[in-house]
Amino acid sequence: MLQAESPAPIHTRTFRDPQGRLFQDGESVLREIYPSHANDVLAWIRSPLAQRWIEQHRLVATEILESAPDQRALLQHERIFFPSYPWEWTPGQWRSAAALTLDLCEESLESGFILKDATPLNVLFSGPEPVFVDVLSFEKRELSSPIWIAYAQFVRMFLLPLAAHVQLGWPLATVMHRRDGFEPADLEPWLTFFERWRSPFRSLVTLPMMFEKRAGRSNMHLGTDRTRMSPDIATLTLRHTIRNTRTALNALVPPQRPSRWSEYAETATHYPDKDHATKQAFVRRVLCSTRPAHVLDVGAHTGVYSRIAAECGAEVIAWDTDLRATDLNWQTAQKNRLPILPIVADFARPTPAVGWSNSEYAGLLARSAGRFDCVLMLGILHHLLVADQIPLESIVEQLAGISTRWAVLEWIPKDDAQFLGLSRGREELYAHLDENFLVRALSQNFSIRARETLQNGRILLQVEKIA
Repeated sequence: MLQAESPAPIHTRTFRDPQGRLFQDGESVLREIYPSHANDVLAWIRSPLAQRWIEQHRLVATEILESAPDQRALLQHERIFFPSYPWEWTPGQWRSAAALTLDLCEESLESGFILKDATPLNVLFSGPEPVFVDVLSFEKRELSSPIWIAYAQFVRMFLLPLAAHVQLGWPLATVMHRRDGFEPADLEPWLTFFERWRSPFRSLVTLPMMFEKRAGRSNMHLGTDRTRMSPDIATLTLRHTIRNTRTALNALVPPQRPSRWSEYAETATHYPDKDHATKQAFVRRVLCSTRPAHVLDVGAHTGVYSRIAAECGAEVIAWDTDLRATDLNWQTAQKNRLPILPIVADFARPTPAVGWSNSEYAGLLARSAGRFDCVLMLGILHHLLVADQIPLESIVEQLAGISTRWAVLEWIPKDDAQFLGLSRGREELYAHLDENFLVRALSQNFSIRARETLQNGRILLQVEKIA
């Protein structure tokens, strides 16, 4: 437990919420609630609704460590194993996080609460399932008010980024640079006349822009409406708003086009069926004998090896740069209730730290350092070496910073058709890349524990980190 006289270093704290701050003390995730807000927050945490959501794993598990009248309160939250951020999510994960946000908001109405802010940053994924983690986002509502004050933020943070992605092809990752999402004015210049008057942009962009201009001409202040209704009518109006918002969300589904890697397992002609079976058997044998608790699957594609790791008892984080393949991996994990969290991430270009002083949201490598018992790097090394031009020694060094013990590697020889395709006539630059070179590079950090050669010449290695 964190003592009051020993605050966490400043870089571990949040600072934007006027009710309190979140910080980390070792492996503990703690939240201090300022005295003026403590009673209301504690009443919410202790409410039957919040406790039910915690039991359902929809709201982060929370324990009250300290509470006293007119004093600060101290909460401890369950630590989500691997925090991911919206700029690393697939469209399916965005829609899942948005649906959870709407569900909890609607369910809270009957208990006299409402969601006061609505951002994807309030959600983390535990395996494939979203969990709402900001317990300060709910407050007692004015029973006669029909206004959901967080609606505009939900549009900016959820609906407009999704609409821009689905309809205009904008990457969802662009929200990394927009703390409060998109405004209608950000999208309007990119729309044709007909797009502006068609769904979803008519309600998300065109009409809000017209109202904003009209309000500006009339010297009106948007968002200051103090309309009051009977409690029953106000609740019905709020439900109507949330359900209309849900309809807009459900319409924002991207076209299901195949990508380069989304059908790789079915179309990889350089992998005979026997080699596929041998490779999977090798990985399964290694994982089921070593029993790692946490596995990182780098270059996971649609998750064939992620699922093998999950079958062997591991919690899996799966990285891939292919949006569609990652989304398929997530859909499969969610459908089958597997402990797998796929995210869009690049070993060669890891997500940077984001926010004020680069300290609000940790970078990918900082979140990964020393967090995994085993790292899978299958069919990825040649891409890092040739396409990304990362030195092998640097790849091994980064791998050693992530894995606490094991790694499973696939080495593609330089005469492999896929290697030659990446080389593009520059084979002489990579003439030194043979198995001996790999062994020497590994020897500084790892020892080889098992080796197997496939019929196509590719080599599988199980390596263990040197203590």
